[in-house]
Amino acid sequence: MSRRLLIACGAALALGAGAARADTLVVCTEASPDALSSALSTANTSFDVSEQISDRLVEMEIGGSALKPALAESWTISEDGLQYTFKLRHGVKWQSSATFKPTRALNADDVVFSFNRMLDRAHRFNKVGGGNYPLFAALVEPSLKAVTKVSDDTVLFELKTPLAPLLSTLSVQPFSIQSAEYAAAMDKAGTPDQLDIAPIGTGPFQLVQYQKDSLIRFRAFKDFWGANGGMPERAAKVDNLVFSITPDPSVRFAKLRANECQVARYPNPADLDAMRATAGVTVQDSTIASLSYLAFRNDKKPFDDKRVREALATAIDLNSLVKAVYQGSGTPAAALVSPALWGHNDQVKPRPYDPARAKALLAEAGYPNGFSTDLWAIPVARAYMPNGRRAAEMIQADWAKIGVTAKIVTFEWGEYLRRIRNNEADVGMLGGTWDYPDPSQQLIGFTCEALTTGRNIPHWCNRTYSDLIQRANIVTSQAERARLYQQAQQVFHDEVPAMVFADARAFVGVRNNVRGFKLHFLGGQPFGGVSLAQ
Repeated sequence: MSRRLLIACGAALALGAGAARADTLVVCTEASPDALSSALSTANTSFDVSEQISDRLVEMEIGGSALKPALAESWTISEDGLQYTFKLRHGVKWQSSATFKPTRALNADDVVFSFNRMLDRAHRFNKVGGGNYPLFAALVEPSLKAVTKVSDDTVLFELKTPLAPLLSTLSVQPFSIQSAEYAAAMDKAGTPDQLDIAPIGTGPFQLVQYQKDSLIRFRAFKDFWGANGGMPERAAKVDNLVFSITPDPSVRFAKLRANECQVARYPNPADLDAMRATAGVTVQDSTIASLSYLAFRNDKKPFDDKRVREALATAIDLNSLVKAVYQGSGTPAAALVSPALWGHNDQVKPRPYDPARAKALLAEAGYPNGFSTDLWAIPVARAYMPNGRRAAEMIQADWAKIGVTAKIVTFEWGEYLRRIRNNEADVGMLGGTWDYPDPSQQLIGFTCEALTTGRNIPHWCNRTYSDLIQRANIVTSQAERARLYQQAQQVFHDEVPAMVFADARAFVGVRNNVRGFKLHFLGGQPFGGVSLAQ
């Protein structure tokens, strides 16, 4: 299958030393996306790309959590919660490329194509891009019966069971609407993979160029529907947008200081004081709903023994780790749901650091002299884990005190994600931020059902936990849902399939000439509405 990137390059954009052009916003980001089509991913590096290019039926307000109409201007829900009817916005134009010129505006065929591609295993495009749609499989597919066209501007979603967070879920980037006409044109040309590696959309920016581990270029889409169609805050306010892929947070800070980028994401917590003291730079921060954890492979020895998992968790000096790694940007945590969300269980507390108890638990489990294991460390700075290598080194030293020898393993971010989802890590760090304000998103990833989607990294199947999550996703009372989620968090904590690290805050460095930027903590970061003062 061809993997050519058929994207026409636009005007040259300066990325060298010195100030960027006034109409070019340069954002220093932390890693290459593992996929340009977020339907194929669970990573925010991918979501950030789709957020600029594409739109969903519904959107979250920028910097907040309120749901807003987007490609669907309205919707109705049946009394039994099994039918959602979406009325589509008229006159929404598609972007074009060197190989495709659209002949029509968005219609119901595009919505039906986008979802049936993921739902129908026999669909012509289901296997294009690998055939793995992790968020769809985890969050929507178990409840979705069919998506059908009622008329050119009306689409019906039929559910097998009620799904309380459906509308919020549909605001996440993997549920972006793709062009059925573009897919058909690329299929006819013998390059169906272009749908995912050269994506087009209806969003405020269109993709111009992608160089892995270097940069992603976008240009403003002048026909973006939102400018005059009810969402002007998402319209592009600069002609060009560049993601400068810069894995080292210290280098991102240096580029921000030199005005080689105007926004530097995921700064090193140790650099925050210096960043605040830098002339011409402001630091924005926000409470975020995030989860960071160390997963143990519950289906492999010795981690199939709860006593071993508890010993490893108890042997980690979590207070010292959070202090050293987060440096004021996080607090020790134990509950799966962040206190930034409803449903948080504040009765679930971190285990006290107790090496003597940890050694006793190992001996009881049949490992009085410990054992050896690999320890996978996240290679990029994230808000939920600012320094995976440092965290791994501290865990390695703590475990050595109880006889457990840990070899630290890491890879480039995209390769790390591929391998850890491919079940290669016995002990590995992972995490994420909530993409919509409902506890279910992260919690569903630890259910028995998630074993088939690649999201259940610990390979833990506990029927009590899974049943609680399933019940919570069906009932409509938020109070009852919160109670069920709180019970599930207690089960998770008691069984130790993974150890939670910290509740985090997010930070971003911004040049003072940037206008309209809001730190967004749900899903991909929008750069529509952001401008540069002259």
